[in-house]
Amino acid sequence: MNLKKPQFVANLSFVVPCYNEEDIIGYTLQRLRSAFDKAGYALELVVVDNGSVDRTAEIIGEFAAQHDGVICHRVEINEGYGWGVLNGLPLCTAPWVGIIPADGQVDAEDVVRLYEAVVTTDGNVLGKVRRRFRMDGLYRKLVSTSYNVFVRLLWPSLESIDINGSPKLLPREAIMNMGLKSKGWLLDPEIMIKAHYMGMRVMEFNVFSRMRGNGVSHVKVMTCWEFLRNLLIFRFSREWKWNFQEMAGLKLRTMNQGASQISAGESKPVVRSRA
Repeated sequence: MNLKKPQFVANLSFVVPCYNEEDIIGYTLQRLRSAFDKAGYALELVVVDNGSVDRTAEIIGEFAAQHDGVICHRVEINEGYGWGVLNGLPLCTAPWVGIIPADGQVDAEDVVRLYEAVVTTDGNVLGKVRRRFRMDGLYRKLVSTSYNVFVRLLWPSLESIDINGSPKLLPREAIMNMGLKSKGWLLDPEIMIKAHYMGMRVMEFNVFSRMRGNGVSHVKVMTCWEFLRNLLIFRFSREWKWNFQEMAGLKLRTMNQGASQISAGESKPVVRSRA
């Protein structure tokens, strides 16, 4: 199912993967739309129903019927968080493309500030949040800290201490040129690692991360083992590097041209000063 209203030109697009998020998705979408409307930016929301079996699809459809710039996409079988994102990325039309969870843990106003920061750069940047103030339990904090330390041990030069912090925001050409493959939770480190190999700077904003007021977290205990195993494979496998370097070499000129256009203002909106 693809529903899109015509004649909508977006400043940025966000892919919002949703899996059984009936309790929170309406709130998240409304908060994002209101914050960007207030700031004067045209926001495109590519909302991916990632195989939900509750009322998520119905709620997304109702929201899309009331607002311009909302694309609804349905994935019939859930193959993981990353699979939902990968299905949504090709539908994005704006010069800047981001990924944001459906749980609404990061304030929409912080997302606006992140966009305002990256849009004034030369375009060779990955903007993301660092969830510095997290209302998580002790166990969740220990798991998160251990995971981020592990990633930094494997890739010491990565410019982040919150690898999975989202939203993430990149130029459209850059994220399309990455050739992303991960269907599961490895998608976040894959983006960070490939951005590093592409020579992109990381702009990381400290934000307050709320507890989930509604909905259910889909990060399970086995996810930790999946991370560790796949990260080790990713770190020491040479095949993906060869393929990525060959692909990046062919597309580097396209990406640089896109970054130059953004920095020259061809696709950049006017950034308003904020009190």
